[in-house]
Amino acid sequence: MGKKRKKSNVKTKDQPVEKNITEPEDVEEKQDKEQDKEQDKEQGKEQDKNQDKNYKMVEIDGQQVKKIKNKYYEKELRKLQIELVKLQEWVKDNGLKVVVIFEGRDAAGKGGVIKRITDSLNHRIARVEALATPTEKEKTQWYFQRYVARLPAAGEIVLFDRSWYNRAGVERVMGFCTDEEYREFMRSCPEFEKMLIRSGIILIKYWFSVSDEEQERRFQDRLNDPTKRWKLSPMDLESRKRWLEYSRAKDEMFAHTDTKQSPWYVVDADIKKHARLNCITHLLKQIPYEDLTPAPIELPPRQDDIAYVRPPITDQTFVPHYYGEPLEFEEEPS
Repeated sequence: MGKKRKKSNVKTKDQPVEKNITEPEDVEEKQDKEQDKEQDKEQGKEQDKNQDKNYKMVEIDGQQVKKIKNKYYEKELRKLQIELVKLQEWVKDNGLKVVVIFEGRDAAGKGGVIKRITDSLNHRIARVEALATPTEKEKTQWYFQRYVARLPAAGEIVLFDRSWYNRAGVERVMGFCTDEEYREFMRSCPEFEKMLIRSGIILIKYWFSVSDEEQERRFQDRLNDPTKRWKLSPMDLESRKRWLEYSRAKDEMFAHTDTKQSPWYVVDADIKKHARLNCITHLLKQIPYEDLTPAPIELPPRQDDIAYVRPPITDQTFVPHYYGEPLEFEEEPS
């Protein structure tokens, strides 16, 4: 028998050319895509499952809310603090000047975030500025003058626990500044911040937002805890009575100072641990950095003490062992 003639795909001009839609490689590609989709679904389910393990459902003001578990929170905070050390080394090595402003309601958790940021950092590089009430002399100065003196030099990070925005908040609401001083602040603050940015300062501003109900709970907690009661000042109690006035002052402040060059970033602070992780994560994303962590160091051997005679322990005055008991040494401790 002769060879079977191959069917030609060439048609006459009256017949359309048939396209081979189901080529083998197209089928395989389609199958691969379907398999990838199924795999993605399974991975997504597994991620959701793992994520649920890291959170617990709690009731807040009659609403069920996911709250991070302590073990997962500590794990994530540890990761972020390692990244903060990398950022610190990058700022130091490149001579950057960083200012981070923390503003918000009383008991909104600003101090807690600042503490977690600075816990693992060198306080000579990253320092906190929390200015007290201005002195009589400072009241006669240009309003921004005492803040300028605390701005960073090259290789420094300054965290302002409240800042020049006192004028737009507490001073405005409590009547500690005149209407003209307030208006002048609103006019000059955006220009002042533009000057800082033009000078090379990286300026980042956070506003911590907390609900009325959550602030009430935190105030009550401070009242009931002797170790926290010092945090409640007469000014805090007065601000509680003027909640709406502070809300209006904040809205007006944002209207004038939430600029493209220097925006406000609002942190939802009703759940403290979420606020800390969210704020630190966001902060790390604002400054591109590389890992300049110092390499591991080997300790040199200790010097021999052959020629050294230690004086008797009884010649020294020790703090009594109120807890525990002294260790016993065959020789005098070094």
